[in-house]
Amino acid sequence: MNDPRIRHVVIVGGGTAGWMTAALLSQALGSQVQIRLVESSEIGIVGVGEATIPQIRHVSKFLGIDEDELLKASRGTIKLAVQFNDWRRIGDTYLHAFSDVGLPLGLAGFQHYWLRDLQERTSDASAGAASRRGNSVPDLWAYSINAQAANLNRFARMDKVGDSPLTGIRYAYHFDAARFGQLLRRHAEQRGVVRTEGKVVDVALREIDGFIESIRLESGETVAGDLFIDCSGFRGLLIEGALKTGYDSWQHWLPCDRAVVIASEHGDTIRPYTQASAQKAGWQWRIPLQHLDSNGHVYCSRHVSDDEATATLLSHLEGPALDEPRQLRFHTGMRKNVWNRNCIAMGLASGFIEPLESTSIHLMQSAVGRLLTMFPDKNFDPSLVAEYNRQTRFEYERTRDFIALHYHATERDDTEFWRQCATMELPEGLAHRIELFRQSGHVFRDGEELFTPMGWLQVMIGQGIQPVRYHPLADGLSQVQLDGFLTDIRTLVERAVATMPEHAEFIARHFKADS
Repeated sequence: MNDPRIRHVVIVGGGTAGWMTAALLSQALGSQVQIRLVESSEIGIVGVGEATIPQIRHVSKFLGIDEDELLKASRGTIKLAVQFNDWRRIGDTYLHAFSDVGLPLGLAGFQHYWLRDLQERTSDASAGAASRRGNSVPDLWAYSINAQAANLNRFARMDKVGDSPLTGIRYAYHFDAARFGQLLRRHAEQRGVVRTEGKVVDVALREIDGFIESIRLESGETVAGDLFIDCSGFRGLLIEGALKTGYDSWQHWLPCDRAVVIASEHGDTIRPYTQASAQKAGWQWRIPLQHLDSNGHVYCSRHVSDDEATATLLSHLEGPALDEPRQLRFHTGMRKNVWNRNCIAMGLASGFIEPLESTSIHLMQSAVGRLLTMFPDKNFDPSLVAEYNRQTRFEYERTRDFIALHYHATERDDTEFWRQCATMELPEGLAHRIELFRQSGHVFRDGEELFTPMGWLQVMIGQGIQPVRYHPLADGLSQVQLDGFLTDIRTLVERAVATMPEHAEFIARHFKADS
């Protein structure tokens, strides 16, 4: 009787996607499965400074890698938030911070109490009345420990704020993607993953069902397997090149299609957040590592030339450039099916939702976790494959909507790019979310989508979407009670942040990289 169990997994492609997949699978599956990773050192990786979201910490914990060692090896820094500059309008700034904002009270979310305070003070000001409380409204981020720590360039590991019910710091990493990949590779190889050097020149499909039987390398070697994982990047060597799976374009919602990247010396401060600054036809990132800043200009080639985009990037560096600009091209969207027959696409081979909210590594991490949960046998049950594809599409589409929100909810009309973004037709789910928030102040999580109501709240308020109503329960507090509730939270946040060291000091104390 033939053994139905998967015994041989072949990963095509290295980089962060390939080696993260190899490391996580080998950690979970142990000696049950032989894992072979095929990559060519002649094929470069994107290899820019990478920003992440807090779920990345689950990877190091699962692999048993000490966090300080990871950050030291990858020259990493802490990420508390993303700072958005010039997105709503030129000169405007807000944060998408990872921590909770305020505290819910009863059945009403915190934003409803803040909105009541905002509307009352604004009403007093517009009527010319001298409010007992004053007409100045503390902004939403005064109630976020991450936001206040980011503003002051401070950080400490803090699970909760003293004895209060406030949750503490939630953080992610900035790191050198190439060094992070090397760390994952060492971990994977220590657990038995075999690396094969070589370029794939042919893919053999079984005549009976079109499944991948083997790949042939430039050296002539043939590598057979039961399950093939495509980590070959945008090319999709297996999922598209061999299996012709198809691709759904999202450029009508996410219009940027190119990036130019460069490293530069630091400015005066190593900030504990990523900066995303809107430009005439796209936006520019600044990711602080310990030894340099990673910079990139993401743009729409229909509205700006490569030369102009490069000039914009170079004119907004905080320090001298350390290398030459590199051009990248991409197409936002995803495969029609990320699992096709006995092949699963991971990383850029599966799709791309541009780097605005640093989701790329998380989507890889999530994909591997989903595979482990649904790990197949050689029968590759169609219902299992369909469920994997359904869950993946749900995750990608909800993430796409969150990114599209940043582009659409803008008051900028200084360029044709921004005018088109402001008037584009939205996915139905996103249009509903925006209208629901505008009319009621409500933000609800859609199933197990990636971004939380707190994330949606910050971006919608930051982009200028102002609710006209709040939850009636927020009127249950007297004015004195409301003032006390809001003041107490702000005070707790301020006191907690005041105890934190500077970000640079924390790095020096815990994970300073060797020079």
